Formats: sequence, C-alpha cells, structure tokens
Amino acid sequence: MLMVIVLLVMVVGSLLFHFIAPWHALPLASNWRDMDKTLTITFVITGIFFVVLNGFLAYTLLRFRRGQGERPAYQPTNHKLERWLTIVTAIGIAALLAPGLSVYADYVRPPSHAMEVEVLGNQWQWRYRFPGPDGKLGRSDARFISASNPFGLDPDDPAGNDDPLIEGSELRLPQDRPVKMLLRSIDVLHDFYVPQFRARMNMVPGQVSSFWFTPTVAGRFEAMCAQLCGVGHANMRGAVVVLPGAAFDAWIKAQPSRSAPAQADASSPVDVGMALAKSKACVACHSVDGSPGVGPSWKGLFGKTETFADGSQAKVDLAFLMQEIKEPQSRVVKGFPPVMPKSELTEAELAALAAYIESLAK
Repeated sequence: MLMVIVLLVMVVGSLLFHFIAPWHALPLASNWRDMDKTLTITFVITGIFFVVLNGFLAYTLLRFRRGQGERPAYQPTNHKLERWLTIVTAIGIAALLAPGLSVYADYVRPPSHAMEVEVLGNQWQWRYRFPGPDGKLGRSDARFISASNPFGLDPDDPAGNDDPLIEGSELRLPQDRPVKMLLRSIDVLHDFYVPQFRARMNMVPGQVSSFWFTPTVAGRFEAMCAQLCGVGHANMRGAVVVLPGAAFDAWIKAQPSRSAPAQADASSPVDVGMALAKSKACVACHSVDGSPGVGPSWKGLFGKTETFADGSQAKVDLAFLMQEIKEPQSRVVKGFPPVMPKSELTEAELAALAAYIESLAK
C-alpha cells in the first residue's frame, strides 16, 4: 500500500510542478513558433504515458497485493496484448517524431533570399563574418588560420576581400530579415545557442553546419555555447543585438574587412590589451581581481616568481608573459591544469596583452 501512495504522490507532484513551476521558456523572438508547439506536443505525449504507466503500476500493486485480492494468472505469452502494446507504442513514437522531423526539415532549409552569416567558434570566443557588397561569402578553411588571418580566409579567393569581419562576441542582425547561420569550429565541439530564438546547432570541427531563423523582436539577447567545450565553457558567452533594418545597414557598412582593415587604435597599449583580453576570451580563465579561476589570476601576477610543475621557477616579466602566451604548453604553472589553448596573436597584440597584465600589478 505504501508503494501505491508513493507512486500516486509522485505522479500528482510531477504534474503540479510542471504547471506551477516558475521556470518557463523565454519569450519567443523569432519565427520559430513551431519549435514551441513541438515542445508542447512532446510534453503532452510523454506526460500521458507517464501518468498511464505509473497509474497501471499502482493499480496492479493494489489489486494483486499479497494476501488480498486476486492471484495473478501465469501467462508466458499473450499475443493479443503484445499486438496492442506494439500498436500503441508505435503510434506514440510516431506522434513524437513526425512534428519534430517536419519542423527540422524547415529549420535547415532557408529561403533563397536569406542573408548568410558565418559563426566561428573556438575556445572560448566567438567571431562573425558577413557577406560583402557582392552578396557572397568568400571561401575559408582552417588551414589558412593564422595570427593575421584568424577567420581562415582563402587568400586566392577575391570574393572574401570585402566580407565584414567581426572580432568579438557581439553579433548584430537585422530585424524581420531571414538569416542563414553557417557554423564552424576550429578546435573542439561547440554549439551556438540563442534561447529566445529557439535556435541552436552543433559546431563540429571539419564541417559547416547551418540553420536559419528570422529575428522578429529588436533588442539584446544572450548567446552561449551549449556543448561542454572545456574548462572555460561556462564563460563562452556572447550577445545577439537585433536592430531595425536601416540601423543594421549603417552598422554593417562601417565594419572592417580584409581589403579595408580597421584603423590602428590610438589607445594606449594597456587599453588595447584590456580589449584583447575580452575579445580573445582570456578573462574566461584568468581573473583580474584576484579571484581563483582555471588559470592564475592576473592581479599582482607581474613581478612575482612563479613555480612550474617540474619544480623550476621564473620571474614574471614581459618576456615571460609573451613566451607563455605564445607557447602555453611549454611550461605549466604548478597547481593549474595544462589546458590553455595556443592563441594566434601578432607581436603587437602580444605586447599589448603583456602591458595590460603588467598594469594589474600596480
């Protein structure tokens, strides 16, 4: 009898939790209302099976409990019951799969006039690329990636010369225009996810995956990596800003490209280094306030003596920092895992980043 009560309480409690829980899907900000409908269908069908199966189990425990009620008959085979179970299960599975397959087919089949946007993910940062005035994205490949070519643009393809290149975690998109997202990863498995758009897709190294959506609400939305991609995964975040069409057109025209690179920054090396630390996702592992992280905190790091895993020691100066950033696996600081990826930075960027770390010691 106790098990019957426990089962009934579990079923009723689960249903109540679903309906009165404060956790609900974020307001929809794209055209994918069908995604929400598919999720609702899944909840309804699995909920019915959950209630029926646990209700039947409670019934059998009550009716055939020891010492009371009927004694169950031994039936090694029951073809009629097997047929009914097969039919009902098949109908339930089909009802679950059919709507999802239909929606997914539309999800990966963009309209012909959709604007293409390339999303490049690597530990632990995002980069974005748009087609230039010619309306076409130039070819790209991971083998072309370098400090001076972080997007891996094919040097022999002139179509990529005018592509706007966005270095940083913020992506801007036009409102009420369909967008086809082309997703690439240059190191490990990532997943670009914007909850309000009901849009996400795995980013598998060595291939280009894609989906499409139409932003319908202007505003700022959080983007994140939805696949565990390493120790800095939790900090692999970004933002998608949806702008009215005219504002987006004005913004995209002002973005740098390979043929029109950004003007040299007149800021101090410390300011440049601070911006690099954010855009290159260094702050995902290294704090600047002394709090513990995946790697050593940068606060007070410059000038101290670091001990390595092999027992050797070295003073943290500019040469030390530039060497450790360029070759992070050559020496591992004691007490920290050897997980820092190699960064593609120019000598000027290395110097600016080292200057910023030095400033945090003052």
